[in-house]
Amino acid sequence: MPQPYPKDRFDGHAPALARVGAHRAPSRKGRGWIAFWWALAATVLLIAVGVGGLFFLNNRLTPDTAGLAPDAAAPTATAKPTPTPTPTATPTVQPTVDPNLTVTVLNGTLTMGLAGSAGDALGADGWTVGALGDAATSDVAETIVYFADPALEGAALGVAESLPGADILLSDDFAESGADLTVVVGNDYVPPAG
Repeated sequence: MPQPYPKDRFDGHAPALARVGAHRAPSRKGRGWIAFWWALAATVLLIAVGVGGLFFLNNRLTPDTAGLAPDAAAPTATAKPTPTPTPTATPTVQPTVDPNLTVTVLNGTLTMGLAGSAGDALGADGWTVGALGDAATSDVAETIVYFADPALEGAALGVAESLPGADILLSDDFAESGADLTVVVGNDYVPPAG
């Protein structure tokens, strides 16, 4: 059994804050929160200054100087009105018929003879119809006139007028066919009665 130590001057002290030797005064309660609140305040201040600086640098926040008297030494600039640009008229391309251009007609549906019917309608309107055939797919929804050269847009519009409901598309998809224009007849094409 351990032997009790004799009492000394540290055993019989009154609970006071000023102690002597290895004993330390107890820390005050809530003292750690003071550092936390100071750190939080500093963080909020730094964030506010940073956001304000970014807005100012991006010209989103301009200082309100309406109530201030103008400085006599500061030069005043006269604001010149910015001229509004006048819109330029985009020339619209007019549909043309050019018998010197060849048109290939492809049937993109399951309906037999649709390419021939469209070719006959184009020939009746003055177009030179080259090859007639079937397209690679038979589920084409709408009739499209393909042209590879932007200069042929008027001719493509002329072909589209000959085939009611047809649309035009600038594309290189059929450029290797040798024809100037290629029509892929879709399910929306209704052959003329006759």
